[in-house]
Order: sequence, then structure tokens, then C-alpha cells
Amino acid sequence: MTATEENPIVPRDGQDGPGAGGPAEPAAGAKRTRLISGPGILLVWLYGVMVVGAVSRSAVQISTQFDKAPLAYSLSAVAGLVYGFITYSLVRGGETARRAALVCCAAELAGVLVVGTWTLAEPSAFPDATVWSDYGMGYLFIPVLLPLSAMYWLRKARTTAA
Repeated sequence: MTATEENPIVPRDGQDGPGAGGPAEPAAGAKRTRLISGPGILLVWLYGVMVVGAVSRSAVQISTQFDKAPLAYSLSAVAGLVYGFITYSLVRGGETARRAALVCCAAELAGVLVVGTWTLAEPSAFPDATVWSDYGMGYLFIPVLLPLSAMYWLRKARTTAA
């Protein structure tokens, strides 16, 4: 039996183990919780489509007509970054990535609700639409439905892994 098989946490580079101030090695055979099984695959695909849509839309609008609606185009770019981070977290897997994705999905939902309400209450503030305008109506309401679905899946993935 090797040292790793006897003790799954083997010190590296002269460290004395988990309490030595350095990160502990994961136990032998420990795997990250998969977040892209079952419905998670559909979430990754949908978030990937939203990344492409939001980032490409905002890149074109920012580079060609930023002075027309800087707030709207900047918010679309932020939406694209949020979608990208959530996609990355889902693919990465693990408990830390699951928690980060859950927080980002909550922030995304808050953004959709705030921007959606703002665009309805004061349309003059948005001379052009954002990804989250009118609660994502231009994207078939996917921006408001996607974070709800993702948060449900991420919470379910936690209970399944526990």
C-alpha cells in the first residue's frame, strides 16, 4: 500500500497536513459533484446560447452605436458576462461552483426583475432594448425563466449530492 492509499490526505512540499496552513488534498477517489447531468445539460446549452446572444449583441451595439443607449448596451454586456460565469460554473461542477452559480442566478434574477420593471416604468431611460428589457420579452422570456430553473436545479443538485 502506498502512502496515498493509507492516508488520502498526504502533505506536499514539506507541509504537515491539513492544519499546516495549506490547502488539503482531496480524498483519493473524491470527485466533484456533476452539475451537468440530466436537466443540467439543458441549462448549460441554454446559458451557452444566451452568452453568445448577449455578448455578440452588446459587442456590436457598443462598437457601433454606444452613444445611442450606453446604459442598455452596458447592461446587455453585463448580462452576457453573468451568463458566461454561470455556464462556466455549471460545467466546472463541485460544491463551490454550485454555490457560486446559485448566487449568480439569484443576482441574474434580481437584475431581470429590476431592469424589466424599470423598462416598463420609465421607457425613456432605455432608448433601445437590453437582454433583460420587459423581463426578457425579446428573448422569449428566457432571461426570467432560466435563473428560476437553474436555481431549482442547483438546489436539487445540492440535496442529491448530500
